[in-house]
Amino acid sequence: MPPPSDIVKVAIEWPGANAQLMEIDQVSKCCGCSNVNHFLPFQSRSEIKNGTILRLAISPARAARQLLDRIQSHGIDARLEALKELAKLSADPTFATEFISMEGIGTLARLVESGYCGFGEMLAFTLTAFLELMDHGIVSWDLISLSFIKQIAGYVNQPMVDVSILQRSLAILESMVLNSHSLYHRVAQEITVGQLIGHLQVSNQEIQTYAIALINALFLKAPEDRRQVSTVPAHQHTGRHVIRGNRPIKAEMAHQLYVLQVLTFNLLEERMMTKMDPSDQAQRDIIFELRRIAFDGENDPSGTEKRKAMYTKDYKMLGFTNHVNPAMDFTQTPPGMLALDNMLYLAKLHQDTYIRIVLENSSREDKHECPFGRCAIELTRMLCEILQVGELPNEGCNDYHPMFFTHDRAWEEFFCVCIQLLNKTWKEMRATAEDFNKVMQVVREQITRTLAMKPSSLDQLKGKLRGLSYSEILRLRQSERMSQDDFQSPPIIELRERIQPEILELIKQQRLNRLCEGSCFRKLGNRRRQEKFWFCRLSLNHKVLHYGDLDESPQGEVPFELLTDKIPVSDIKSVVTGKDCPHMKEKSALKQNKEVLEQAFSILYDPDENLNFVAPNKYEYCIWTDGLCALLGREMGSDLTRSDLDTLISMEMKLRLLDLENITIPEAPPPVPKEPSTYNFTYNYG
Repeated sequence: MPPPSDIVKVAIEWPGANAQLMEIDQVSKCCGCSNVNHFLPFQSRSEIKNGTILRLAISPARAARQLLDRIQSHGIDARLEALKELAKLSADPTFATEFISMEGIGTLARLVESGYCGFGEMLAFTLTAFLELMDHGIVSWDLISLSFIKQIAGYVNQPMVDVSILQRSLAILESMVLNSHSLYHRVAQEITVGQLIGHLQVSNQEIQTYAIALINALFLKAPEDRRQVSTVPAHQHTGRHVIRGNRPIKAEMAHQLYVLQVLTFNLLEERMMTKMDPSDQAQRDIIFELRRIAFDGENDPSGTEKRKAMYTKDYKMLGFTNHVNPAMDFTQTPPGMLALDNMLYLAKLHQDTYIRIVLENSSREDKHECPFGRCAIELTRMLCEILQVGELPNEGCNDYHPMFFTHDRAWEEFFCVCIQLLNKTWKEMRATAEDFNKVMQVVREQITRTLAMKPSSLDQLKGKLRGLSYSEILRLRQSERMSQDDFQSPPIIELRERIQPEILELIKQQRLNRLCEGSCFRKLGNRRRQEKFWFCRLSLNHKVLHYGDLDESPQGEVPFELLTDKIPVSDIKSVVTGKDCPHMKEKSALKQNKEVLEQAFSILYDPDENLNFVAPNKYEYCIWTDGLCALLGREMGSDLTRSDLDTLISMEMKLRLLDLENITIPEAPPPVPKEPSTYNFTYNYG
């Protein structure tokens, strides 16, 4: 009679005792173990299978009590070890709940406030544990005392504090600001943006990331009248010390840069949503200044209304929709007064460009003139939409644009570049007033395509925009339309799915043929010694890998007779790559060599043996990892396979569709005709 399915036999281990074979009833959830101070580390008993080895651990409640007692002991070494262990366990929510219920957070806070931990490892572990425990959201941040905040802020303001302590202190302050409105005011009294900017000037990108994250948090919680003061200096130093640092930007840093970019653009929201008051003389004088700069009139902003009424013709040449009272053009939000700000910046800071655009269009035929005023207003609205001015940052988004950190007035300069692009595109399209919306659509596409290329500076932006002329946009549209029409309809997708297995089989055979030819690999060792090589190739029947040492790199294939060692393919358990390879774990020096790490792979085979490779180049690495995966019946997932698959499928599809060129492929197959009433049209050859 077979044993009940609910009973499983497992080996159970616990500290200080040998493993014992026991039976577990999954229904009653009883393991027959009377040791209540230990628990099984499984969330569900259904996870336990026959033959599983279970290792008992100390229960969270007991572990929390023991650590709390050790932390409060008088021995420094005991405290240090306890805090080190606490920093690891605090990430577990079950343990954290038990530790917090024993007033553990208060104990850690008092250690920090008293200064007992000093500035070394003990303080770093204490801050790590504190932050991990608070991140579970079990205890409110509002309970944090002012003396604790002052102590943490002191670590950030101290010039020579340890890097690990500085990182954790910045992270704790960020969490305080984001999780409590009252704590924001306390932190803002202790930490200034100027002090945080100093941390952007270090070479450690982790510190820079934490500093920008805290600046972003302070900005989000700051009153509107303080946001400009908080963000502009940080934005300038970020461009100088982070963007231009010639180092790869990590994912978390990219996210914080994106957040800072969004918050900086959001400073424009107030002006974007402010309507112009036609009765405000100061605002109307700005429009008068635009007219004066363009047409070199008298600089007399205090002139009478009668005198200004004579400027109707000039306002028409400037391209305003309302020639009599152009102030009415700025009453729609968005873009509101932001459009007028951009126009004034262009007129004052790029006066030659501004005058050229205005005069060039005023001398054209009426039907082909590009209305500067209307274009500037619509362009400002478009840029606000593209850059999502006024929207909150998205969690997990890393879409920042480096060029916006390279200039103190990046928004205004961006507008100046784009208004020149608009004027150029208008001329290329030979547009008239009726084509206004079409031109704006093309300009939007030019801008969004260029931003997707992530230009690193405004000069690079200008260069990429020059390459995206109207004719180039038309070519790209046509190419993409053809590609979409050809390869996205259901019949074509079905054809592609039918072709793909054939192509994958072709790639598989090519990989296996290359393994049969074999490859030479360099032996890893002391670089001062003479370089040695070894060769490996697959047998022609694909059942055995032959390998052996060589004195020098061979020319061509190496005969099987010279390869004295072999591994049956049936003995191979798995193939691992990169840092998972045994020889990459053993040789710590090699970990620093990214190229070697990326080209390393190992074959694991019975009994617990391995054969380690470092491919001579990326191509050979892909060939061998793909070939070994094919031998083991696994998916070939290298970049080379994806590239070959795309290329071969594209070629095969085009060959098969040659006869259908210029023929519209229907979305659905034609209906099957009805059966004929009789089959008298057939002829019997018999």
